[in-house]
Amino acid sequence: MIVRIEQASDPRLAPFRHVGNPHALESAGLFVAEGRLVVERLIEDGRFPIHAILVTDAARNALSGALDPASAAVYVCDQRIVNAITGVNFHRGCLALARRLTPAASTDRYSTASRVLALEGVGNPDNVGGLFRVAFALGADGFLLDAACGDPLYRKAIRTSMAATLRVPFVRATDLRAELRSLRSAGFRLMALTPAAGAQSIDELAHLRRERLVLMLGSEGSGLTPDTTELADVRARIPVDARADSLNVVVSAAIALHVLRA
Repeated sequence: MIVRIEQASDPRLAPFRHVGNPHALESAGLFVAEGRLVVERLIEDGRFPIHAILVTDAARNALSGALDPASAAVYVCDQRIVNAITGVNFHRGCLALARRLTPAASTDRYSTASRVLALEGVGNPDNVGGLFRVAFALGADGFLLDAACGDPLYRKAIRTSMAATLRVPFVRATDLRAELRSLRSAGFRLMALTPAAGAQSIDELAHLRRERLVLMLGSEGSGLTPDTTELADVRARIPVDARADSLNVVVSAAIALHVLRA
């Protein structure tokens, strides 16, 4: 259903007033998808129920084919109304509110997976989004996130991932190390990515591509904690010039997934 909106005070737009407040959205069980490509993929995949879509005339024309099958209300209004409602102009005249699914709390869902990325303390939404983007591109099956990791359904993470956070499943663990042990018991080999000199070069580990692997990555500042690193069956590093700093976590994950691609 496509509805024309003429006033910013229209009560049907009330939920969109919270697009800049992730805590309010999460409390309401919602997340925001912004931009035409992301909204198009949200509709196309059909994984998350859509609450409502807000577009300008230009965005409606650009997305006409995608909006037709949308089961939610589509509100069309001028850009000035969109800006007045949201208070920002980051969305190219296209926003959708979708309902969060009940998060998986167990790695049992990865019983048939071959590649899982386990993240510890990766809070930056750009890094979270980037990791989902490379995971989707390079064939990873899902994520295991600790409590300190950023929200994959935060708008910036979704945008950075090019909607990959809407496509790659994730499990939020209350006890990361317990879930890692569970994955090992299920037949996975745990591989910690670390710049430590004592780790093996990733080039020497290409033979593991036929195995089920969990790639463990930590925050850029401190990396994996010692207790988590201690769980690893293998410690891998990406060789870089001695004069260089360690690589960004997203770049590291992309290289490792490529080398170890099944």
